[in-house]
Amino acid sequence: MLRIIFSFTLYFLVTQCFSQELALDINRYHFTQVKMVDRTAVKNQFKSGTCWIYSTHSFLESELIRMGKGEHDLSEMYIARAGYLKKADIYIHRQGASSFGQGAENHDVINIIAQHGIVPQSVFSGFPEGQDKPVHGEIEAVLKAICDAMIKLPDGRLSPNWRKVFTGALDGYFGTPPSNFMYQGKNYNPQSFAENLGIKAEDYVAYTSFTHHPFYKPFVLEMSDNWSQGQFMNVKIDELVSIVDNAINNGYSVLWATDVSEKSFSAKNGLAINPIQAWEDMDEADKDSLWKTPSPEKIVTQEERQLGYDNLTTTDDHGMHIVGLVKDQKGTEYYVVKNSWGTDVNKSTAGYLYVSKAYFRNKTMSIMLHKNGVPTQLRIKN
Repeated sequence: MLRIIFSFTLYFLVTQCFSQELALDINRYHFTQVKMVDRTAVKNQFKSGTCWIYSTHSFLESELIRMGKGEHDLSEMYIARAGYLKKADIYIHRQGASSFGQGAENHDVINIIAQHGIVPQSVFSGFPEGQDKPVHGEIEAVLKAICDAMIKLPDGRLSPNWRKVFTGALDGYFGTPPSNFMYQGKNYNPQSFAENLGIKAEDYVAYTSFTHHPFYKPFVLEMSDNWSQGQFMNVKIDELVSIVDNAINNGYSVLWATDVSEKSFSAKNGLAINPIQAWEDMDEADKDSLWKTPSPEKIVTQEERQLGYDNLTTTDDHGMHIVGLVKDQKGTEYYVVKNSWGTDVNKSTAGYLYVSKAYFRNKTMSIMLHKNGVPTQLRIKN
C-alpha cells in the first residue's frame, strides 16, 4: 500500500512539474505528451546573439542529467568570451574576410570546451557589475573595431601584442575567468571540470539535409555564422526527422538550428507550423485561426527544402533545444522546443514552443546530438 501511495505521489509531482512548465492546452490545441527528456530551467539570452551558446548549454545540461552527473548550470559567458577570441584570430588572419558577429554554431561550443574547458555559472557569470543578463551590442562593435584597426596594419605589420590588447578588452567586458575554482567541495580548473563532467567532443555529431552536396558525406554548410567551417553529415529529410524521433524516444535531446523569420513561427503563440496556404495569400481571419486550432499543413519535399535554401527564404536564424514530443487531438506530432528568450514571451508555455514536424521539415538548417541517439542503420550508413 505504501508503494502504491509513493508511486501515485511521484506521478502527481512529475505531472504537476510538467504542467507548470508547459500548457498542454493552447486555445483549441489539445496536446498529449508522448516523450519528454530531463532539462534545466529556461534562461534568457536577452540582448545578445548567443543562442548558439544558450541552446548548447541547455543541451549539455540535459546530457549531464542523462549521464547521471546531476544538475549543473554552465556559464554561457565563459564560452562567449573564448568564442570572441577565436573569431578575432580567424578574422584578423583572413584580413576581415570572415564573419565577426555575435553568432556561431553549436559545434563551436563543443570545440571551445574541448580546448578551453568550462566553468559553472556560479563561478563566472561574465556580466558587468549591475547586470544579470547579457547585452552585447557595444561589445561586438568595440571588439570588431579593434580587429578592423589592426588589419589596416598602421605600422606595416600586425602587432605581436594584438592578442593582449584584445584580451584586455574582453576582460573589461566579461571579467577574467578563473584559472582555478572550488565547486561542490572540490578544486577544479576549467579543463579538469569539463573532464569530470565527461563532455567529449567526439561524442557529438551534426546533421543537415540539402541536395547541393552528396548525401551520406560531410560538408561545410554555407552559413555566415559557420565561421569555424564546421562540417555536417548530409542525410535525406525523412532520415533527419527519424534521427530526432529516435533520439527523443530513447531519452536523448537534440540541438536545432532553424529559420524563425517565418510568420508561421510565433513565440508569442507558442507554436511553429507550416500552413498549406502561403501567408501572404491568407486573410486576417485565416491567419488568426492558425493559432487557435490545428489545421492541415504543407509537407515539403526535399526539392522544396532546397529551393528555400537556394533563394535565401530559409536562413540560419536561431538555435534552440528539442526536449520532447507531443501529439495534438488530431494525431499530428510536434516537437517540444526549449527556447532562450526567457519565460515572459508566452507565459502559458513558459519559454517553450510546440513545433510541428511539417515546420521542422521545411525550415531546419541543422541538428546536433549525441552519436548514440542516432539510429543504428544511419550510423552505419554514415
